[in-house]
Amino acid sequence: MRTERAILIAFFGNYLINNVVAAVVALLGLGGNATLQYVVYFVLAAAAVIIFTWWYLKGGDKGNAMKDAAIFAGVAFLTAVVTAFVSGISGVLTQTGSFSQLVAVLPNFWPFLWNWSTLALLAYWIVPAALAGWWLQRGAKPAMSSAAPRPMV
Repeated sequence: MRTERAILIAFFGNYLINNVVAAVVALLGLGGNATLQYVVYFVLAAAAVIIFTWWYLKGGDKGNAMKDAAIFAGVAFLTAVVTAFVSGISGVLTQTGSFSQLVAVLPNFWPFLWNWSTLALLAYWIVPAALAGWWLQRGAKPAMSSAAPRPMV
């Protein structure tokens, strides 16, 4: 497994999804319909995840693409959660300059994890990545057996 590559692509993908995809959805002018905005965001994020999964799997063994894609998706989800945590604590520390405020804010991270948006984050990383891995693995050539053929007697 290429751990460094997975983390870097996941971090870049998380950044682009959180900023570029969200900006595109905001510019679409969907008339204030929040539900439609969430659906469009989810679809565009899933498309971006498919692209990032393909990028991660490019040049790898296509026979294990589904497993590698699932591992990549898990690493990407964890990268997104850790990024949110680090951004939150660094933001509090930067704004207040107080470690006591930082300690007071830390328990608020657990309800954030148990929110429905974390489940959506998990879904838009896992489902499209697994789909991309399945698609790439489907086109892989079967592995050649190294055993010698048995004579027909």
